[in-house]
Amino acid sequence: MKMISEIEQVTKLNEGGITTPKGFQAVGIHTGVKRKRNDLGAITCEVPCSAAAVYTLNKMQAAPLKVTQDSIEKEGKIQALVVNSGNANACTGKKGLADAYEMRRLSAEHFGLEEHLVAVTSTGVIGEYLQMDKISEGIKQLYPQTTAEAAYDFNQAILTTDTMQKHTCYQTDVDGKKVTIGGVAKGSGMIHPNMATMLSFVTTDAVIEPDVLQGALSQITNKTFNRITVDGDTSTNDMVVVMASGLAGHTSLTPEHPEWDSFYQALEETCEDLSKLIARDGEGATKLIEVQVSGAKNDMEAGMVAKQIVGSDLVKSAVYGTDANWGRIICAIGYSDCDINPDAIDIAIGPIQTLSQSSPVSFSEEEATGYMKDSDTVVIAVDLHVGDGFGKAWGCDLTYEYVRINAGYRT
Repeated sequence: MKMISEIEQVTKLNEGGITTPKGFQAVGIHTGVKRKRNDLGAITCEVPCSAAAVYTLNKMQAAPLKVTQDSIEKEGKIQALVVNSGNANACTGKKGLADAYEMRRLSAEHFGLEEHLVAVTSTGVIGEYLQMDKISEGIKQLYPQTTAEAAYDFNQAILTTDTMQKHTCYQTDVDGKKVTIGGVAKGSGMIHPNMATMLSFVTTDAVIEPDVLQGALSQITNKTFNRITVDGDTSTNDMVVVMASGLAGHTSLTPEHPEWDSFYQALEETCEDLSKLIARDGEGATKLIEVQVSGAKNDMEAGMVAKQIVGSDLVKSAVYGTDANWGRIICAIGYSDCDINPDAIDIAIGPIQTLSQSSPVSFSEEEATGYMKDSDTVVIAVDLHVGDGFGKAWGCDLTYEYVRINAGYRT
């Protein structure tokens, strides 16, 4: 079944994923690092891929990030990406870095590739050494396939406290050729990217040079992954990687290409979908919060205000309590450090206007509570009336369950 996106010429493939673009395979297995679920996976491609990545700005970067940076910086290409969950291999010193390089070496040997064509990443508990005996044996059992089941197994292998798999797929036309973009992600807590524990991997068969792909990913990340927050914690392991096989066979994409906008928007849709799925699955969350800010000085400040609102513990708690307390929203706007006119702000919670030109609007508390109670996604709309900037951000409500999950994370 296909559903047409709001963006013209871009189609969402509801049953597509990371193995849908030409050339890609995936696999996920259980090695015993985790008690039950898959904990080791790989994405591979028939050919070396143009690669782009963004990484956490946390200064305590995990060892696998350094290894992946080393791989991609070699020539801007990778052909395989190997991920383990259950252990972040973060803050593990020289041994942790050596283990990450050994993970890359073993994977390259298994797949018959040069080492710099392999990226590695890890997610899970910080400050514990990898169980290299289990991972080493597991790598030997990685036999990627093109099936949807293989993509499912990989998705399961990267999860930690996630309660659901996160994947999406889009398709567009370039030079009359079908170009497909598939994405997968994990993340539920420790989410406040500045590109938590957030990982996202995107595959595409588009023909595009690494530097052009990097430019697009960096721009899109600032409008998607960097606009989500669950708890304000930026992880040591955040990473987004895009692999482009080039097997679609069209002319190389650049911003000057006549159909660049279609590709760019399909990539942005993919990243936005994954971002919203991560925010929706925030630890203990019952609702997704989407904040839409218009009338800002510029798009950047609109995004900053939106993220400030959605990251407010008081706003998040009010959404959980189905309390239309717009005072908490305007308070968050006030300390956003962006240009505002305190006398000209509009706020709406869903269809209910609560503030107009910074003056309270009479509204039905019962109707507002009903909207917040019945909606899976609570939309907060703000108009600052100082410019033409527009931006969105996503988060989730703050619940008792969040505390319970994180109080016993290691047990």
